[in-house]
Amino acid sequence: MNMWRKARSASAGALAIFFPQLTWAAEDLLRVTTHPVAWVCVFIFVAAYIAVMAEEKIHLRKSKPVILAAGVIWALIAWVAKEQGVSHYDLKRAVMHDLEEYAAMFLFLLVAMTYVNAMEERQVFASLRSWLVQKGYSFRELFWVTGVLAFFISPVADNLTTALLMGAVIMAVGQKDVRFISLSMVNVVVASNAGGAFSPFGDITTLMVWQAGKVQFAEFFSLFIPSLVNFLVPAMIMSAFVSKGQPLPVKDQVAIRPGGLMICLLFLLTIAIAVSFEHSLGLPPFMGMMTGLALLMFYTYFLRVQGLTSSKQFPSGMHDHEDLDVFQRVARAEWDTLLFFFGVIFSVGGLRYLGYLEVVSKLMYEDIGAGWTNISAGVISAIVDNIPVMFAILGMNPQMDTFQWLLITLTAGVGGSLLSVGSAAGVALMGTSKGHYTFLSHLRWSWVIVLGYIASILAHFLLNGEPLI
Repeated sequence: MNMWRKARSASAGALAIFFPQLTWAAEDLLRVTTHPVAWVCVFIFVAAYIAVMAEEKIHLRKSKPVILAAGVIWALIAWVAKEQGVSHYDLKRAVMHDLEEYAAMFLFLLVAMTYVNAMEERQVFASLRSWLVQKGYSFRELFWVTGVLAFFISPVADNLTTALLMGAVIMAVGQKDVRFISLSMVNVVVASNAGGAFSPFGDITTLMVWQAGKVQFAEFFSLFIPSLVNFLVPAMIMSAFVSKGQPLPVKDQVAIRPGGLMICLLFLLTIAIAVSFEHSLGLPPFMGMMTGLALLMFYTYFLRVQGLTSSKQFPSGMHDHEDLDVFQRVARAEWDTLLFFFGVIFSVGGLRYLGYLEVVSKLMYEDIGAGWTNISAGVISAIVDNIPVMFAILGMNPQMDTFQWLLITLTAGVGGSLLSVGSAAGVALMGTSKGHYTFLSHLRWSWVIVLGYIASILAHFLLNGEPLI
């Protein structure tokens, strides 16, 4: 492994820290795209992803088919590689590339999920929901409040958590007003996805682009205005159709448990550490995140000790602190998502090793052009999850400037709003809305979301650089 790394060019060294597979030399690919076994690999991946898309119908967790696909694909690749005279060492090196990337992303996301779960256990989100419910807003005001909060919470928390939080508020106050619930949930999905697009922490795809070294941390925030436009255009149109009445008052008081606000501050500190590790020390961001996880562990230890020694310091009771176990929070992470990510990385990595991404990259980025390809990729992400779309593009490693990398970050982030099944936020709300928010109810407003999608792209071109696509 060390000899291979020394053989890389100096200019590729920085990328190798985060996504080593992106710096593969062209001769490292197998290039057997016409081999019958390679076609079988493509079929297996497509079949697995059809099962992922049908998750809500067949009730099969999305991680299961892609993990199986990854294992079968690489087994078939090993068979073909043996025919081509590829040594076991070279084949293992190809697999280890994907493992190195997955490990970095896995640790980063695991820490973020643990913090979110700890805040949930301390009732931070429940308290926010309770406060909103008791404010006595009108339906139209709640439509805007939940949308704006979703837009600004999702850059820090993930869009799934944000959507579930705002969805709970909408269901609590919406009562039987189906139109309000449906429109507000469409609005929250759009806002959550748009808010995550301008932050390296707002979505897995933005995190991937940042860790790949394609866009610097501060450069993501140039997408703030385009993301805001993506949210505001459909929101302004849909708000005209929201009921003007007032929901019935609801009494639902929830207080933040002791330590909850401090955990929020520690999460922000952890993000700052991750950024400073990458910028100042040249270390991968996951090292900063793991350091932040240690801070959470020590703080929860402090809470537990204080709760056991003097309950007077924490009037809510000793049991609140005994429940806050970091390892329990780790266990409650979204393991289906983390394992799904494993299957995607290794499946797409296998197709790349076979040479398919090189072919697609030449067809799309060289023949069609980066601009139109990146815009089209956003639309595709509404049907196929944006994670494999972004990973495939990173695997192609097209030669693009920062403007184009920001464009694909924007379109992949907000494109999932075009359909309810295009993002985790939409899928989650369909499951919690008791039939008030469905695929068809979202599709009914897709035309206004398309207008926001187009407007956000135009805003990016106008504000951030290039006059023509």
